[in-house]
Amino acid sequence: MASLINALSMLLILTNFRLLGASRLGSCIQTVAIQAVLLGLLPVLANPQMPVRAMLVLAGMTFVKAVVLPTLVRRSAREVQVRGEIEPLIGFTLSLLAGVGMLGVGIAASRRMALSAQYASPLLVAVAIFTILTGIFLIVARKKAITQVLGYLVMENGIYSFGMAYAVHETFLVEMGILLDVWALVFIMGIAIHDIHSAFDHIDTDRLSTLKE
Repeated sequence: MASLINALSMLLILTNFRLLGASRLGSCIQTVAIQAVLLGLLPVLANPQMPVRAMLVLAGMTFVKAVVLPTLVRRSAREVQVRGEIEPLIGFTLSLLAGVGMLGVGIAASRRMALSAQYASPLLVAVAIFTILTGIFLIVARKKAITQVLGYLVMENGIYSFGMAYAVHETFLVEMGILLDVWALVFIMGIAIHDIHSAFDHIDTDRLSTLKE
């Protein structure tokens, strides 16, 4: 079990570095979806005897994070005509170097923490901290609001994986993750409405229907 958790943690590390180094918005969205699937597998590997209710909640949350949210981000990017290239405030090479530093911070911090879950390893905690820092970095170091939404989703993934190292048997943790996803849905909708308002000075759909080419 520990070896599977460590292998999953290594894959999560790779997804974070891909997010830091990707130059295309589509690649970032795809990577966030992959990360959500990996996190969905984590509780199942850690606790195969998980109650059916928790399994159903987990499956629903994974579907929202891996399918619904990426689809909404793509649709929002398409509707507001966001370019496919990432516009970084910090270059990709420096971003990757910062990623190495953030991973080092995660490893150093994990060595000072006592784990309560029997299956958990310091690597999982290090990856969780690295994921949280990666999300914050994307929010701060990228220009586009859509990319910042992805940063928030990555940060949420890190918070979830951090909680898994301490409360794998608490279904309440899984359910709280759904509330964060709902907040993300509202945030994405807010971005679309803001862009419409910026372009037309209003968000009245009746008035938009009268526009002519």
